[in-house]
Amino acid sequence: MTPKSKKFLMMDAIFSNFVRLIGKSSSMKKDELEKAFIAMVRQYERVIYKVCSFYVSDEFQMADLYQEVVCNLWVSFPKFRNESAISTWIYRIALNTCITGVRKDIRRVKGTVPVAMLAESLPAPESMEDNIREMYRLIAQLKTLEKAIVLLYLEEKTYQEIADVTGLTVSNVATKLKRAREKLIKMSNL
Repeated sequence: MTPKSKKFLMMDAIFSNFVRLIGKSSSMKKDELEKAFIAMVRQYERVIYKVCSFYVSDEFQMADLYQEVVCNLWVSFPKFRNESAISTWIYRIALNTCITGVRKDIRRVKGTVPVAMLAESLPAPESMEDNIREMYRLIAQLKTLEKAIVLLYLEEKTYQEIADVTGLTVSNVATKLKRAREKLIKMSNL
């Protein structure tokens, strides 16, 4: 079993446990809401996993972060107003949850996080070419918001979609993306 499939099995187990918990909740009487939520998370579970894996690499931290994202989605689900695409909403909650989780961890450490630790937080499957691995290692060195913008850009999101997810203006997204590219170019030439 590959490490990736092992992680997806763990995420599936976490999600199944979450489904069991909401099913037992006496205050949840809206079966349709639960079914719609479960279907949505199933449809976007790889997106959630990908965002989480962009911020942590440890299996147990990943599981905690994934579960926290799903819980935040559940809390926010009844308030979703369809003012944006559901994928934009999921990205926004997942990114905000991950960023908050990383900030909490950094505060607990009470010091700087070594660059090597950040580089390990990105997935590096055996099938990736060396230059792609190097790109992910360099992206891991960016600031949190820059990483989020680059992640969304790599997911082929438009500047408007990135702005919707991050809460920035389109011009601010363009500026931050340009600066992130310049940083990556400088870091790759070192």
